[in-house]
Amino acid sequence: MILLQGKGVSKGVIKGPLYFFQRPDTTVNKVEGADIEAEKARLAEAQAKSMEQLETLAEKCREEAGDESAVLFETHAMFVEDEDYVECIMDTLAEEQCNAEFAVETAGEQFAAMFAAMDDAYMRARAADIKDVTRRILNNLMGIVDGGIDSDVPVILAADDLAPSETLQLDKSKILGFVTQGGSGNSHTAILARTMGIPAICGLGDSLKEELGGRVGYIDGETGQVVLDPDEITQTAFEAKYKKQQELKELLNSMKGKEDVTLDGREMMVYCNIGSPDDVAAVHANDGQGIGLFRSEFLYLAASDYPTEEEQFEAYKTVAAAMDGKRVVIRTLDIGADKQVDYFEMKKEENPAMGVRAIRICLNRPEVFRTQLRALYRASAYGKVAIMFPMITSVWEVRECKRACQKVMAELDAEGIPYNKDTEIGIMIETPASVFIADALAKEVDFFSVGTNDLTQYTLACDRQANDLGKFFDPHHPAVLRALKIATEAAHAAGIWIGICGELGADLSLLPTFLAIGIDELSVSPSSVLPLRAEIRKSIAKTCTLDLLKC
Repeated sequence: MILLQGKGVSKGVIKGPLYFFQRPDTTVNKVEGADIEAEKARLAEAQAKSMEQLETLAEKCREEAGDESAVLFETHAMFVEDEDYVECIMDTLAEEQCNAEFAVETAGEQFAAMFAAMDDAYMRARAADIKDVTRRILNNLMGIVDGGIDSDVPVILAADDLAPSETLQLDKSKILGFVTQGGSGNSHTAILARTMGIPAICGLGDSLKEELGGRVGYIDGETGQVVLDPDEITQTAFEAKYKKQQELKELLNSMKGKEDVTLDGREMMVYCNIGSPDDVAAVHANDGQGIGLFRSEFLYLAASDYPTEEEQFEAYKTVAAAMDGKRVVIRTLDIGADKQVDYFEMKKEENPAMGVRAIRICLNRPEVFRTQLRALYRASAYGKVAIMFPMITSVWEVRECKRACQKVMAELDAEGIPYNKDTEIGIMIETPASVFIADALAKEVDFFSVGTNDLTQYTLACDRQANDLGKFFDPHHPAVLRALKIATEAAHAAGIWIGICGELGADLSLLPTFLAIGIDELSVSPSSVLPLRAEIRKSIAKTCTLDLLKC
């Protein structure tokens, strides 16, 4: 039996084989003097495999979300067999006497550039489709597994840590849980695990070795234990805990359809945090009242170039329509710091968490901001969309954002494009600066949402990604809780609502404090909705105290 100890960051017990994430080398090199007939045969095999994958994906989408959602994959399948595209690949093979990978990449770049240069917006949007199709064919030529997991059975995924772009591309259906050498409770791996409602453990360090791959064992996201090849006594104990976990899930399911209201009638909005349109299914499955944080940066992290207005519009529209009139708060682009995107070509910073990130990027790059705002406002015609700006520290920033919104609304009016003129505008309270001027900021917007991960980081001067700060990174610190109270009082004085969208919102031990402070909304991972609802329904708001705000 092998016992590893880390830090549990997403609760739950699960059994399965350990599978180590392999980062593929996607660099395409030109090989001259290749056997052209052999390369043509490899290309034909990669194309056939790509068609098979796309047909499977289209069928899956058709079953789960209807015919409209399958159109994207059907379009990609058409591009795989497009005569002009294939002819361009074959011409490159013949002229350059090169390997199939180089020919496919060359053709893909030429066609993507051609579409991107077209006047018609719909045709410009097809440039992204060509890039996706090209990458799929290249992956099949290079033996790179679609979804990153080459296993016939679900696995416990192990890694040093996973970047945001890597988590987005994983085949979630094959993941039972996560274990990582590094990371923290605020890492993207941990956030993804909580969204999926599966166990995760970080901080295992060098004890998590690749030679352990393939061994079967249990992970416990509450205790942070990884047990491989367990003995009979340990296996019995884990199986008992797993059974208890399943019984609790059944009990929580009885909370579905019930109101989020305390015993003395205090209502609380319980919303969900999501990272992509795929997560909406989890929101519905867990009966979330709405979406309090849609991290729009997934579109940028998953792309190899700036996502177009059309691509963004389709993603936002899909979520807005799927929520059927429930509020969907979409955060504008929030990259920088731990979320880097190569094609933004950001300058290297000594302290990126304090540098050009989030709203600072948007205000410095107005065309990138304008593209996203146009997509957001267009999507507002299909549901109750609210727009939220991150990393606000000044009133002038909010006014600049609002001016950008007004400009986009005027454009859409002139073009006759429908949108909701009453779309709510909100900001994130996640810096001490925004707390200290919350009274002034509240007069500019319709709502506040507190990002407790960053608020804790900046208030306590503790890097939220560091795994070795231990008790120094304390979201329960009185300074953090007092900041919440100050922001809440400012919001209510201005007649606007305030929520929490950071991980702290799911901390059941703090619910009485949130009720005492007067927080109106908690946005949590979908798997946290029902436990939170159960706790709310047995609470008495008027008896809750502010004791935790004392030093």
